[in-house]
Amino acid sequence: MRGAGRVALQFVGLVVAVFWCIPLFWTLLTAFKSPDDPDALTSLFAGLQPSLQNFAMAWQSASFASYYLNTIVIVVGILVVQCVFITLAGFAFARFEFRGKNILFTLFLLQLMVPASALIGPNYTTVRSLGLLDTKVAVMLPYVASAMGTFWMRQTFRQVPRELEEAAVMDGARWWQVLWHVYLPAARPALSAFALVSLSIHWNDFLWPLVVTNTPKSQPLTVGLSLLTQMGETGAQWSMIAAGTWIVILPLLVLFLIFQRQFVNSFLQSGLK
Repeated sequence: MRGAGRVALQFVGLVVAVFWCIPLFWTLLTAFKSPDDPDALTSLFAGLQPSLQNFAMAWQSASFASYYLNTIVIVVGILVVQCVFITLAGFAFARFEFRGKNILFTLFLLQLMVPASALIGPNYTTVRSLGLLDTKVAVMLPYVASAMGTFWMRQTFRQVPRELEEAAVMDGARWWQVLWHVYLPAARPALSAFALVSLSIHWNDFLWPLVVTNTPKSQPLTVGLSLLTQMGETGAQWSMIAAGTWIVILPLLVLFLIFQRQFVNSFLQSGLK
């Protein structure tokens, strides 16, 4: 029975994987089709050509070099600030006792129930009042704190044995030395998993950057890709758009394929099991 259950689970996983790969496969084929072939969109394999012409056209049609640089600055900047904040907040909620701690932590958790799109109006007003519109800081600002990350780190720190902290304190360590030498090494898998999730979320974020940016000097890849759909008087150039899509997703895909084992192990060791 246990063996049959495992086979059924593998079959379900295989079906899910196939459905997940279908849009990727279709996009990849479209990226290698001739834009002048009338049957290219109605037939799966019609118009295929072994050429990188569509990729070159997509790269030249938009400022992808600038978009790449902006995206890297934005996602890395958000990740660095988030790691500092969620580590300190998670450590405080896990190990310190102070008045109103439970109420404050509950407010953090309530933030998880508020969709980001519902906060676009207030966030836009705040960013505009600070004079930060059309800057990379404006894209990063709403994400410097993460309720999910704070909860994640709190749960991780609570699993560290108190005896290790007490031994460090007896040796004269201050709280930040305890955090650095005792808690952070134990929380490395959780931080790695959070880093991968944060990178993928903000690499693919589209709506907020579209609202607060207007020029290529601050726009990320997702906004640049949307500009490809507005080019041409004869309608969208689907071959070029598909090539642009692969230009956007390829770094994340390669990163996942390289670190997939560490990615899965990080989740298993970070308390989500």
